[in-house]
Amino acid sequence: MRKETCRRLWRVGARRVLTSVCMGFLVLGLVATGRGQAPSAVFKAMGAVVSVDPNGFTVQTDSGTRLAVLLQSNATLVRIPPNQKDLKSATKITAADISVGDRVLVRGHISDDQKTLLATAAIVMSKTDIAQKQEAERAAWQRGVGGLVSSVDPATSTITLSTAGFGATKKVALHVSKDTVLRRYAPDSVRFDDAKPAPFDQIQPGDQLRARGTRSQDGNDFAADEIVSGSFRNIAGTVSSIDLSQNTISVMDLKTKRPVLVKFSADSQLRKLSPMMAQGIAVRLKGGGAGAPGGPPNGAGAGGGAPAAAPQAGAPPSGGGSGGARSGRAPDLQQVLNRMPPAKLADLQKGDAVMIVATQGTASGGVTAITVLGGVEAILTASPSASQAMFTGAWNLGGGAPGGGDEGAQ
Repeated sequence: MRKETCRRLWRVGARRVLTSVCMGFLVLGLVATGRGQAPSAVFKAMGAVVSVDPNGFTVQTDSGTRLAVLLQSNATLVRIPPNQKDLKSATKITAADISVGDRVLVRGHISDDQKTLLATAAIVMSKTDIAQKQEAERAAWQRGVGGLVSSVDPATSTITLSTAGFGATKKVALHVSKDTVLRRYAPDSVRFDDAKPAPFDQIQPGDQLRARGTRSQDGNDFAADEIVSGSFRNIAGTVSSIDLSQNTISVMDLKTKRPVLVKFSADSQLRKLSPMMAQGIAVRLKGGGAGAPGGPPNGAGAGGGAPAAAPQAGAPPSGGGSGGARSGRAPDLQQVLNRMPPAKLADLQKGDAVMIVATQGTASGGVTAITVLGGVEAILTASPSASQAMFTGAWNLGGGAPGGGDEGAQ
């Protein structure tokens, strides 16, 4: 039963990097059985190492408690790479190889006060291996595709996605297989870690979606390895008030003519265009094209003249991923946003024009910002409806996920 549970967690991608430790339950169970320990006498815990000493280490467990781990002299210690389905690649280590920041699964006998564990075995994933894995996944997501779901075909497991660049919209056929990991955002959360496994039939036209996988050479098809989707809200309007103490702004929605309370969290992404960049985008929306005066070239950065050759760590080079100069497609707005320096809530002023992707939220509680783009007066003047189409899919995968949030909203 335990083995089947681990297989199911692996398939749905639950806990991402940490799922590989599930296999450790089997091995540690054999270790305990071989020593004649009764199952009721064995305690297990998973978490991050926060300190080390000659006799063991301290773990901040995933349940939020701290646990002092004392290693028995004959404790079994192994290290495994992230996301391994078995222990074939596990290597034996010593207590000296365990460092602060490593992830561990420990098993042994717990003290009566539940604060000390006499460990008989531990499985370790190094913080370096985890960081490398996360960086690779971030790069994979940034090379992926994002946009608005136009249609869903359950018979062929195909999703038609409308992707948007600067003044250009393209249809992409997203192909889902039995191995594709499907996740869906919570109704009022921008954290990727809060996204839950969800069946294919929960994806509906009008949803926003991002996927990582393999794009066809012509860019018309995309084989998805992992998908995260959700029902989000696009807002274009002007800032009517700012409350820095509450990390909120009130925006007058140009479409509904009603005020919207927008809340910022640590995962909210805030960027502000320079006047030159905003004017260049406005020219494109009016049909000026990439070569129009003031218009940024394909793949150019968006930070007030910052070179495109200096992308954020993990971001694809100009012309890669969702489009750029080499492919002849308009650049993905999210990729451009990733290259821009973060802005702060204090950088916004009353009367500023903003474009926002947010959670659906509630009528009384407002919405939570996912991505906020300021300095867009010229864009909204050029074409309010086109600007929203351009912004589709430019939402951030926050909470430790690929392309995660930054501190710009703080």
